[in-house]
Amino acid sequence: MSDLFHSQSNFKPRIIPLLGDTDWAQIDRAQTLDPDVTRTIERIQELGREGVVANLKDIPTVGCRLMQREYGVIDLFRLLANKTSGSVSLGDFDNTAFDLCAYLTDTNDAFVGTLVYPKQRLVGFSITIGDPTALIDRSFEFTGESAKLWQGNNKYFIFKKKTVASGDLGSGNAVDITVSDPSAVENPDKAGEYILRVVRVRSGETEELTSDQFSYSAPTLTVDACEAGDVIKYWYTASSWVASPSAPFIENDSDLPAIRANSASLYLKTASSNYLHKVQSATIDVRFDREDVREIGNKEVVLRGTTNKTVTITLGRLLESDFTLEEVLRDVASGYGVIDIDKFSDDLTFICALYSDSDKGTYKLGFKATKLTPSAFRPGTANIDTHVDSGVTLEGEDLLISETYEDLGI
Repeated sequence: MSDLFHSQSNFKPRIIPLLGDTDWAQIDRAQTLDPDVTRTIERIQELGREGVVANLKDIPTVGCRLMQREYGVIDLFRLLANKTSGSVSLGDFDNTAFDLCAYLTDTNDAFVGTLVYPKQRLVGFSITIGDPTALIDRSFEFTGESAKLWQGNNKYFIFKKKTVASGDLGSGNAVDITVSDPSAVENPDKAGEYILRVVRVRSGETEELTSDQFSYSAPTLTVDACEAGDVIKYWYTASSWVASPSAPFIENDSDLPAIRANSASLYLKTASSNYLHKVQSATIDVRFDREDVREIGNKEVVLRGTTNKTVTITLGRLLESDFTLEEVLRDVASGYGVIDIDKFSDDLTFICALYSDSDKGTYKLGFKATKLTPSAFRPGTANIDTHVDSGVTLEGEDLLISETYEDLGI
């Protein structure tokens, strides 16, 4: 009798960025990782025949949704943007890709396999504060074309990288890399294939190498035409795990477990900062219109990009007697005589600053959306025995994510 998986402790998520001198990392505070695979089958028929000639499979669409507790750490945003440091803006996601992995153990903690969703791209994400007492959540949506379960002798999906030194260069500037810790195992679907992917990063530019640019003869991976300073990244499967990190997932007790709504400060501003009061819910939602390009003769996506970015801010609040929100939307001084929705500003800035606790003494992470314009406005909804509530939806194209407080301009 086989063991059942427990979706929490036996499902260990990691991410491997494709571009740049980036490393793999575990995904902390994840709540769900939900794939959605769509396979398109085209039934081929012909005159003169009863039934079908064949069923042709098209390239599948493999979407994933990840939900994560907000815990005030920027690392996942950087990994999705294939960056190692600094703040993150929406343009950083244009041509990035990453492998999403789930390392699986059974109820006896025996390792059984790795689920891999290769070369996923970001479709959108949101930051949600559901109500004044809620935990803040992050939600991400991805798209790709493949999903694989590695098991048996190939059960561990391994990533390594090496920075080329001048002394590593051999004949024709080839570099030999010993593939060990652990050893590579042959792909059972492709005889002779041990190395699944090789990427070279040179002067900040990333190139995925073709099979004629590298070779493998156990235990040596040879990469042609290298230069000192190149970063060689390579992927393979193995029957055991690496020495470091010591496990696919190591419990992170140093960062916050989560952040509640009472540890957030919200601002909507024009020329000066305006702290928002009586807000009952807030959502930052980002959508990308992707333009990922294929070519004849190749089933892979060869160019990744986006054509449009949409940032939507939705605020729900109790209607106040001083009409602060409405005055900011109108960009007028306090007490101004008329709030005309036709004259709402189209250059608003929304800021969400997150702190370690409700005392707000330690800043953790912030989101800043600029050049916003109101796209929907609910002046007030009245019901029997309830407070009058109101709300506004703002739209723009820019969002900055930063762990540097000064970047927010509060």
